[in-house]
Amino acid sequence: MIRIAPVGRALAVVAATSLALTACGGGSNTATQTSPSAPASSAPAATKGDGTLTLGTLLPQTGSLAFLGPPEFAGVDLALKEINEAGGVLGKPVAKFDTDSGDTSTNIASQSVDKLLAQKADAVIGAASSSVSESVIDKIVGAGVVHFSPANTSDKFTTIDDKGLYFRTAPPDKLQGRVLGDLIVADGSDTVGILAMQDSYGTGLADQVQKTVTDGGGEVVERVDYDPKAADFSADVAKIKAKNPKAIVLIGFDETQKVVGELVKQGLPASKVKWYMVDGNMSNSNYLKMPKGTLEGVKGTYPGAAAPDEFRQKLLGINSKLTDFSYAPESYDAANLIALAAEAAKSDAGADIAAKLAETSKGGEKCKSFKECVDLLKAGKDIDYDGVSGPVEFNDAGDPAVATIGIYQYEANNKFNAAKALEYRTGNIEG
Repeated sequence: MIRIAPVGRALAVVAATSLALTACGGGSNTATQTSPSAPASSAPAATKGDGTLTLGTLLPQTGSLAFLGPPEFAGVDLALKEINEAGGVLGKPVAKFDTDSGDTSTNIASQSVDKLLAQKADAVIGAASSSVSESVIDKIVGAGVVHFSPANTSDKFTTIDDKGLYFRTAPPDKLQGRVLGDLIVADGSDTVGILAMQDSYGTGLADQVQKTVTDGGGEVVERVDYDPKAADFSADVAKIKAKNPKAIVLIGFDETQKVVGELVKQGLPASKVKWYMVDGNMSNSNYLKMPKGTLEGVKGTYPGAAAPDEFRQKLLGINSKLTDFSYAPESYDAANLIALAAEAAKSDAGADIAAKLAETSKGGEKCKSFKECVDLLKAGKDIDYDGVSGPVEFNDAGDPAVATIGIYQYEANNKFNAAKALEYRTGNIEG
C-alpha cells in the first residue's frame, strides 16, 4: 500500500478506478430482529453473555446526518445476512435492534441507547456523528457493552476514557485533515478561509486542516467556528469575504446548504473562489435544489478505500433505493469484526468481544469474509480480517492504524461521481 508522506511533502497518490464511498441507506432485509419501541431502561452492566450475539444500531434516521443513515444500515444488514447464512455466531443467528441516533439538538440518542441496553445488546454500532457518540459513550461502555462507530472521525476518541470498549472503522480526522490541507496547497491556494461548525468534529478537523495548510507554506487568513444551529450565516461569511481568500474550506453537516447559499449571495461562488468540503457535508442529495452548476468543480474528501462494484450491487440488494454508499463499507466491516471477535472469544459478552477485536484485525492469516474467517477460527487459526473499507488493523486506541481518504469532485448537476474518486491517498494515522 502506498503511504502518505509527512505533512509538508507531497502525498502519495493511488489513481481511482472504481467505487468510492458516498451516502444513503435503508432498513433491514436480513434474518435479524428489529426493535420497534422497547421500553427505556437503565440496564445493569452487561458483564456476562447469554449465548446469543445481539447487535444494536444507533444510526441517523433523523437529524443533520440523516443522509448517512441508509448506507450505514444497509452495510450492517448485508453483513448480518451473510453472517447468519454462514451459521451465525456461537451456533446461533445474530439478533439486531435498530434505533435512531438523531443529532445533538435532541435527546434521541440517549433514549435509543436505553432501549438497546434493555434489549441486552452486546455491542452498539454507531453513532455517525462524533458529538452524538461522545454524548452516549459513558452510558454504553459503563454497561460493559462494546461501542463501535463506522463513522466517528473526531480525534477526541483516540484518548477518551472508554474502558477499552470503543472502536471505529473510520479514521481519525488527523488523516483527513492532512489530505485536505495538502490538496488545497497543491491546488495553488496560498490564502485560505475556513468555515467550520463548532463541535468536536468540526473544530478538530479545522485544526488539522489549518496546521497542514500552514506547514505547507499557505496561510489561513480567516477562520470562523460557527453555531450550526444558527438561523443565519451572513456575518460568518462576511468575515471570510473581508480577507479575500483564494480557497474556502467548508466543514459541517446539512447546515452547509445555508452557508453555500450565503457564499453565493455575497459574491463568493465556487466559480470564483475554490471551495472544499469534507465527509460531513459531501452529499448527493442536499444540493439538488440549487441552481445547476452551483457546486461544479468543488472538491471534497471522504474516508475510505475504493469498494468493488460487487459490494455495491450487494448493498442494492439490501436497499434498492441507495444512490450513495457513504460509510456502508465501514458499517459492514464493523458488524463482521464484532461477530468474528465473539467467535474468537467464544463469548458474546462485551468485554470478551473487545479483548479479541484487535487480534482478529491483524497479525494472522488473511481473510476477507465472515465465512472465510470463521472457518479459519474453527480450524484453530489466528486470523487477520481485511475488510471492504481497508485493512482496519486496530491500534491500542481502537483506531484503524492505516486508512485511505478519497478525493471527489462535484459536477454541473451538483452531484459527485460516487463510483469514481479523483484519487485515493493512503497513510498511517500517526503520520
